[in-house]
Amino acid sequence: MPDLKAVEVARAAAEWWAGQGAGGRRRHLLAYKSSIAGRIDELAALIRAETGKPTAGALLEVMLAVEHLDWAARNARRVLRRRSVSPGLLALNQAAAVEYVPYGVVGVIGPWNYPVYTPMGSIAHALAAGNAVVFKPSEVTPGVGEWLADRWAELLPDRPVLQVVTGDGETGAALCRSGVDKIAFTGSTATARAVMAACAERLTPVVIEAGGKDALIVTADADLDAAARAAVFGGLGNAGQTCAGVERVYVEQAVHEPFVAALAALMREVTPGAGPDAPYGPMTTPAQPGIIRAHITGALARGARAVVGDAGSVRPPFVDPVLLTGVPEGCAAVTEETFGPVLVVNPVAGAEEAVRRANAGGYGLAGSVFTRHRRRGLALAGRMRVGAVSVNSVLGFAGVPSLPFGGVGDSGFGRVHGADGLREFSRARSVTWQRFRPPIDLMTLRPSASALRVSLAMFHRRHGALSSRSRDRRDA
Repeated sequence: MPDLKAVEVARAAAEWWAGQGAGGRRRHLLAYKSSIAGRIDELAALIRAETGKPTAGALLEVMLAVEHLDWAARNARRVLRRRSVSPGLLALNQAAAVEYVPYGVVGVIGPWNYPVYTPMGSIAHALAAGNAVVFKPSEVTPGVGEWLADRWAELLPDRPVLQVVTGDGETGAALCRSGVDKIAFTGSTATARAVMAACAERLTPVVIEAGGKDALIVTADADLDAAARAAVFGGLGNAGQTCAGVERVYVEQAVHEPFVAALAALMREVTPGAGPDAPYGPMTTPAQPGIIRAHITGALARGARAVVGDAGSVRPPFVDPVLLTGVPEGCAAVTEETFGPVLVVNPVAGAEEAVRRANAGGYGLAGSVFTRHRRRGLALAGRMRVGAVSVNSVLGFAGVPSLPFGGVGDSGFGRVHGADGLREFSRARSVTWQRFRPPIDLMTLRPSASALRVSLAMFHRRHGALSSRSRDRRDA
């Protein structure tokens, strides 16, 4: 098993980093942010080289990551400051407060599909909360991880608050067992379970962002052209290699055919390629085309109709857009992550059925609703079993740094981004201090009879409780 000396090094760095206070950390993090932003073209080129995604997608990823880093740096003091709370009647002589303290060393295990934006959600908020970070990027994108650590080292060469360790799953397992104080993992649900099992050995807490099978609901009154454009972006963006996007679309029966026609017209205009200006690039990993082909052939064998493309659209390393409709709900194309440019568009009798089908699977990362009525859209969004919902857009929440992000069910638990993300990487600590001696003291081994009598009388009066004697009189 790899020897992760980086964790020992991080332990000493974490003490120094926590001692900088919110103001000092903000200053260093904003300098780090500026360093990344000033070299965005360089980083985007590296992302493109390791993942194959087009330049526009790589640039957008960096811009989003920088926005979240900026928010975390600027808001950590406000979110994590000590706050007073009411002590209540029984502890009226006490003052009470909650404060948030860093864990110490946080291990971050990142994915390859968004090698900057996704792990930076954990890295930025963990650093802003006062932790040192040991980051293991995907073995597919190690150069991006090393680049991020190098920029930190240029600013603070003697303060290894952010370090990178590279390697495959064995390195990730070693990080989980290394004695870090918390693990933040993004990846498949299967790997998430392995991460949790490894962390359970030391009771190391974890935050998990796992897979997704996000659904888009289109009501009969929706702007079909806008919904179709959003579906194309959410389903084909990054070659469909995204946990939060669009893989399933449920459309009310009355507008199913016109929606499919509008969507098909847009999808037929899209052709992937290796060039920097392609709408999307190749599959990043060699195994993915086979999974995509199996999902397509499985759906067609069970009666689905291919409107755009078919199994022949899989021509490794590229996959052309595929639009399937009438796919049985039990097919892998509906229940499992396809992680490719394949959209399943099924008709439903109404919005109730759409919500029911959207919630039927194990995943619960994100979702979308298109309707012309805001109140109805928000009501439908409120019933989706997911961690984030966009109404009349797809992935609208991703560009709002103050919003938390995370899933439920097979999509994981815990949150990154926003205030919840800062608190995710902090321990809540309760503090009380006595302001004066209590007039009635029950916090003693032998409270006086009078103190107990007065306290019980106050208890009954406050909570409407009846003594046994009073109950006897009432029942008589």
